[in-house]
Amino acid sequence: MTRQRSSVPDEAHRMKRRRISAVDTAWLRMDSPGNLMMICGVLLFRTQIDIRRLREVVAERFLVFPRFRERPVETPAMSLWETDSPVDLERHVVDVDLPGRAGPRELKALVSRLMSAPLDCAHPRWQFHHVRNYRGGSALVVRIHHCYADGIALVRVMLSMTDAGADGPPAMPFAPRARKRTGDDPLASLLAPVSGALAFARRVGAALIDEGAALWQDPNQARELAGRGGDLAVEIARLALMPQDTPTRFKGTPGPAKRVAWASPIPLEEVKTLGRALGASVNDVLLACAAGALRAYLSAKGEPTDAVMIRALVPVNLRPVEQAYRLGNRFGLVFLDLPVGIENPVERLYAVRAHMNALKGSSQPVLALGLLAAMGAGPRILQQALLAALARNATAVMTNVPGPARPLYLAGSRIDSLMFWVPQAGDIGMGVSILSYDGRVQFGVAADRGLCPDPERIADGFGAQFEELLLATLMSPWPRDGDLDPAVAARAVAAMRARSALTADLPARPPWAVATRARPSRASRRASPSRRRG
Repeated sequence: MTRQRSSVPDEAHRMKRRRISAVDTAWLRMDSPGNLMMICGVLLFRTQIDIRRLREVVAERFLVFPRFRERPVETPAMSLWETDSPVDLERHVVDVDLPGRAGPRELKALVSRLMSAPLDCAHPRWQFHHVRNYRGGSALVVRIHHCYADGIALVRVMLSMTDAGADGPPAMPFAPRARKRTGDDPLASLLAPVSGALAFARRVGAALIDEGAALWQDPNQARELAGRGGDLAVEIARLALMPQDTPTRFKGTPGPAKRVAWASPIPLEEVKTLGRALGASVNDVLLACAAGALRAYLSAKGEPTDAVMIRALVPVNLRPVEQAYRLGNRFGLVFLDLPVGIENPVERLYAVRAHMNALKGSSQPVLALGLLAAMGAGPRILQQALLAALARNATAVMTNVPGPARPLYLAGSRIDSLMFWVPQAGDIGMGVSILSYDGRVQFGVAADRGLCPDPERIADGFGAQFEELLLATLMSPWPRDGDLDPAVAARAVAAMRARSALTADLPARPPWAVATRARPSRASRRASPSRRRG
């Protein structure tokens, strides 16, 4: 059988090398046995995908980005991109069969194994695994090394491979026009430009190469820097002096084995409606539910949860909208406190909202990008010191990306749902991902097997926390002005839980419930408002 090659002209494949940027070098260096720097995604389809058509799409719409024809090479002096000539699509786009029943359990086990397996360094570090026997349809597991691009850019790449229908047209143009910010772009609200952020981050990185490691090792130096004044100095000192979050079972040294899980999606419109009712954003609602799911997991394991605060590293985009189609890593990070210790769902939501508002206008994202630049441009010992400083103050990496509002098609098959996870760095052992698609919100967890062997319990708890927040809001008397009183909501939650305890042993459907839907009588059909005219 003839092996399928890339459709890119041969002259574009001539061996050549170019230098990798400092930030991308940092992500290349971060690989460790306990945390591989791979962005991993899962797409589910109700129908079968033709592997030949899938490879054609990869050749025509994925390899059009020159970087995916290159592999990263580390030398003693620098890191380089080296063109791989030609790209062997049969190596990078492969068929996989699930064992046994070939359902969600088997697919999650496969994704867990792939997330723990490094990509081949001898070739471009990306791979598509086509699962052709998933629940009568198929699935696609995508793995791409983080040094190629950040999650925001890769989502854009994946969307450029999709169509609006089974036979086209393309869902979005390959390279959007500058200043295009219409509602047709599913990432328009996410890709807000930050003026001068990248140049400023490079200057920060250059300064930190000289004194950055010592800054994190000497608290007195950090306090002195804070006394000089200036927003950036305050942010640097704040990061250097930041206390660690609460020690929980999620903290520790991760090993190579990972576990992934995702929950049933929830309607996005319900999340928006609840947010409007409580005076909170969609992000506030989703992050509060994530904090509640972590609390419920710790409580079920018998761990204390009162006053527990888990800190998450949250990526913040710094890429201008006209550069959305470019690859590379152009994002910063903020430290977000998750109030896991608050039991009341409404009070927890308002605490998350307060933490998010406090981060608005912060220089943390630009500073974090400067830290990454310093990691890649400086010696490895500096990278290790800065990475350890960032990782010790956080328990998880949490991403929240708004995806397309309409269904999309890949290689002629409709994408039923999709999920992705970004890698964790240093000794961080958990990644939490929230992605909206086609009017639904998908929640997923990736965790170290030794620290959290059953992340499906956290994933399943996300939907339960949303239902509790929703019911607490509906059952509480509503004030005319201001926020809902958390104390009133607490009484509603207590009443709801008491009612649930009383009915816990009852069957899901009462014995007298009709098993099949009865046909309405002619009189009732005549009286039905939906059938009346005029």
